[in-house]
Amino acid sequence: MYEMRTLCTDAERDEAAALVQDRQRWLTMRGLPVPARADVPALFRNPQSKPAGLFEDGLLLACMIPQRAPDLGWGQGPCLFLSCIHTLPDRSDDTIQLITLWASDFAARRDLPLVRAEALARYPLDVDPIAPFLRRLTDMGWDVRGSGTGQHEERAARLELIAEQRSGLSALIACQVHEPQSSADSRTIT
Repeated sequence: MYEMRTLCTDAERDEAAALVQDRQRWLTMRGLPVPARADVPALFRNPQSKPAGLFEDGLLLACMIPQRAPDLGWGQGPCLFLSCIHTLPDRSDDTIQLITLWASDFAARRDLPLVRAEALARYPLDVDPIAPFLRRLTDMGWDVRGSGTGQHEERAARLELIAEQRSGLSALIACQVHEPQSSADSRTIT
Protein backbone atom coordinates (compact mmCIF):
# COMPACT_ATOMS: atom_id res chain seq x y z
CA MET A 1 0.00 0.00 0.00
CA TYR A 2 1.09 3.54 -0.73
CA GLU A 3 0.70 6.49 1.58
CA MET A 4 0.92 10.22 0.85
CA ARG A 5 1.49 12.14 4.06
CA THR A 6 2.80 15.39 5.44
CA LEU A 7 6.38 15.01 6.66
CA CYS A 8 5.93 15.83 10.35
CA THR A 9 9.22 14.84 11.97
CA ASP A 10 12.74 16.16 11.55
CA ALA A 11 13.82 12.65 10.52
CA GLU A 12 11.21 12.49 7.72
CA ARG A 13 12.15 15.95 6.48
CA ASP A 14 15.85 15.04 6.57
CA GLU A 15 15.07 11.90 4.59
CA ALA A 16 13.26 14.03 1.99
CA ALA A 17 16.20 16.46 1.80
CA ALA A 18 18.52 13.48 1.22
CA LEU A 19 16.21 12.16 -1.53
CA VAL A 20 16.31 15.62 -3.19
CA GLN A 21 20.11 15.65 -3.06
CA ASP A 22 20.28 12.11 -4.51
CA ARG A 23 17.88 13.07 -7.30
CA GLN A 24 19.80 16.25 -8.08
CA ARG A 25 23.06 14.25 -8.37
CA TRP A 26 21.31 11.74 -10.63
CA LEU A 27 19.99 14.55 -12.87
CA THR A 28 23.38 16.29 -12.99
CA MET A 29 25.12 13.07 -14.06
CA ARG A 30 22.70 12.87 -17.00
CA GLY A 31 23.09 16.50 -18.04
CA LEU A 32 19.56 17.40 -16.94
CA PRO A 33 18.74 20.70 -15.20
CA VAL A 34 18.73 21.12 -11.43
CA PRO A 35 17.75 24.27 -9.53
CA ALA A 36 20.67 26.65 -9.24
CA ARG A 37 18.96 29.52 -7.47
CA ALA A 38 17.13 27.70 -4.68
CA ASP A 39 18.36 25.50 -1.86
CA VAL A 40 15.67 22.89 -2.39
CA PRO A 41 16.91 20.47 0.32
CA ALA A 42 16.55 23.33 2.85
CA LEU A 43 12.93 23.82 1.76
CA PHE A 44 12.21 20.22 2.74
CA ARG A 45 13.91 20.60 6.12
CA ASN A 46 11.69 23.59 6.96
CA PRO A 47 8.54 22.43 8.82
CA GLN A 48 6.74 25.66 7.79
CA SER A 49 6.76 24.57 4.13
CA LYS A 50 4.63 21.50 5.05
CA PRO A 51 6.37 19.08 2.67
CA ALA A 52 4.63 15.82 1.79
CA GLY A 53 6.00 12.44 0.83
CA LEU A 54 4.79 9.38 -1.04
CA PHE A 55 5.74 6.19 0.80
CA GLU A 56 5.57 2.51 -0.11
CA ASP A 57 5.88 0.23 2.92
CA GLY A 58 7.90 2.91 4.75
CA LEU A 59 10.20 3.71 1.78
CA LEU A 60 10.09 7.36 0.67
CA LEU A 61 9.49 7.29 -3.11
CA ALA A 62 8.91 11.01 -3.68
CA CYS A 63 8.54 14.33 -1.95
CA MET A 64 6.93 17.66 -2.83
CA ILE A 65 5.49 20.80 -1.29
CA PRO A 66 1.73 21.07 -1.97
CA GLN A 67 0.47 24.66 -2.07
CA ARG A 68 -2.98 26.11 -2.58
CA ALA A 69 -3.19 28.60 -5.46
CA PRO A 70 0.12 30.43 -5.08
CA ASP A 71 0.79 33.41 -7.35
CA LEU A 72 2.84 31.67 -10.03
CA GLY A 73 2.72 34.46 -12.58
CA TRP A 74 1.13 32.00 -15.02
CA GLY A 75 -2.15 30.14 -15.16
CA GLN A 76 -5.46 31.64 -14.12
CA GLY A 77 -7.66 30.61 -11.24
CA PRO A 78 -7.29 28.46 -8.16
CA CYS A 79 -5.18 25.30 -8.21
CA LEU A 80 -3.20 22.82 -6.20
CA PHE A 81 0.44 23.59 -7.00
CA LEU A 82 2.96 20.79 -6.48
CA SER A 83 6.24 22.57 -5.83
CA CYS A 84 9.67 20.95 -5.92
CA ILE A 85 8.58 17.40 -6.86
CA HIS A 86 11.48 14.97 -6.53
CA THR A 87 11.35 11.20 -6.99
CA LEU A 88 13.67 8.43 -5.94
CA PRO A 89 16.18 7.99 -8.80
CA ASP A 90 15.32 5.18 -11.24
CA ARG A 91 11.75 4.86 -9.90
CA SER A 92 10.15 7.94 -11.39
CA ASP A 93 7.65 6.74 -14.05
CA ASP A 94 5.48 4.62 -11.72
CA THR A 95 5.93 7.14 -8.92
CA ILE A 96 4.87 10.06 -11.14
CA GLN A 97 1.79 8.07 -12.21
CA LEU A 98 0.84 7.59 -8.53
CA ILE A 99 1.43 11.29 -7.79
CA THR A 100 -0.72 12.20 -10.81
CA LEU A 101 -3.63 10.07 -9.60
CA TRP A 102 -3.33 11.31 -6.02
CA ALA A 103 -2.96 15.01 -6.94
CA SER A 104 -5.92 14.98 -9.34
CA ASP A 105 -8.13 13.41 -6.66
CA PHE A 106 -6.75 15.54 -3.79
CA ALA A 107 -7.40 18.78 -5.72
CA ALA A 108 -10.92 17.73 -6.73
CA ARG A 109 -11.80 16.91 -3.12
CA ARG A 110 -10.76 20.47 -2.21
CA ASP A 111 -12.88 22.00 -4.99
CA LEU A 112 -9.79 23.05 -6.91
CA PRO A 113 -10.23 22.58 -10.67
CA LEU A 114 -6.57 22.11 -11.57
CA VAL A 115 -3.22 20.81 -10.43
CA ARG A 116 -0.18 22.76 -11.60
CA ALA A 117 3.52 21.93 -11.49
CA GLU A 118 6.77 22.98 -13.13
CA ALA A 119 9.72 21.07 -14.55
CA LEU A 120 13.05 22.79 -15.10
CA ALA A 121 13.87 23.24 -18.79
CA ARG A 122 16.80 25.03 -20.42
CA TYR A 123 15.89 24.93 -24.10
CA PRO A 124 12.78 25.06 -26.28
CA LEU A 125 10.63 22.25 -24.92
CA ASP A 126 10.64 20.14 -28.09
CA VAL A 127 14.46 19.86 -28.03
CA ASP A 128 15.12 20.09 -24.30
CA PRO A 129 16.61 16.96 -22.70
CA ILE A 130 13.40 16.69 -20.63
CA ALA A 131 11.24 16.37 -23.79
CA PRO A 132 10.79 12.57 -23.37
CA PHE A 133 9.73 13.13 -19.75
CA LEU A 134 7.20 15.78 -20.83
CA ARG A 135 5.78 13.34 -23.41
CA ARG A 136 5.31 10.73 -20.66
CA LEU A 137 3.53 13.34 -18.53
CA THR A 138 1.14 14.19 -21.37
CA ASP A 139 0.41 10.45 -21.72
CA MET A 140 -0.59 10.54 -18.03
CA GLY A 141 -3.02 13.42 -18.59
CA TRP A 142 -0.87 16.48 -17.93
CA ASP A 143 -1.00 19.41 -20.38
CA VAL A 144 2.19 21.32 -21.15
CA ARG A 145 1.27 25.03 -21.02
CA GLY A 146 4.48 26.35 -22.52
CA SER A 147 7.53 27.54 -20.66
CA GLY A 148 8.74 30.61 -18.86
CA THR A 149 10.19 31.76 -15.59
CA GLY A 150 9.32 29.29 -12.86
CA GLN A 151 8.74 29.54 -9.15
CA HIS A 152 12.47 29.70 -8.39
CA GLU A 153 13.24 32.27 -11.09
CA GLU A 154 14.55 29.64 -13.52
CA ARG A 155 13.21 28.56 -16.91
CA ALA A 156 10.58 25.86 -16.49
CA ALA A 157 7.95 23.91 -18.40
CA ARG A 158 4.50 24.77 -17.06
CA LEU A 159 2.19 21.82 -16.45
CA GLU A 160 -1.53 21.51 -15.72
CA LEU A 161 -3.71 18.55 -14.83
CA ILE A 162 -7.50 18.56 -14.56
CA ALA A 163 -8.70 17.67 -11.07
CA GLU A 164 -10.89 14.58 -10.94
CA GLN A 165 -12.30 12.67 -7.98
CA ARG A 166 -11.23 9.05 -8.17
CA SER A 167 -13.45 6.88 -6.03
CA GLY A 168 -11.61 3.91 -4.62
CA LEU A 169 -8.17 5.54 -4.87
CA SER A 170 -7.86 5.44 -1.07
CA ALA A 171 -7.58 1.63 -1.35
CA LEU A 172 -4.32 2.21 -3.28
CA ILE A 173 -3.01 5.45 -1.74
CA ALA A 174 -3.82 6.43 1.83
CA CYS A 175 -3.73 10.19 2.38
CA GLN A 176 -2.68 12.13 5.48
CA VAL A 177 -1.68 15.47 3.97
CA HIS A 178 -2.16 18.87 5.59
CA GLU A 179 -4.67 21.03 3.80
CA PRO A 180 -2.49 23.21 1.55
CA GLN A 181 -2.99 26.86 2.47
CA SER A 182 -1.79 30.12 1.13
CA SER A 183 -1.80 31.34 4.74
CA ALA A 184 0.06 29.94 7.74
CA ASP A 185 -2.79 27.92 9.23
CA SER A 186 -3.33 24.32 8.18
CA ARG A 187 -5.05 21.19 9.31
CA THR A 188 -4.66 17.51 8.45
CA ILE A 189 -7.15 16.14 5.94
CA THR A 190 -7.68 12.45 5.17
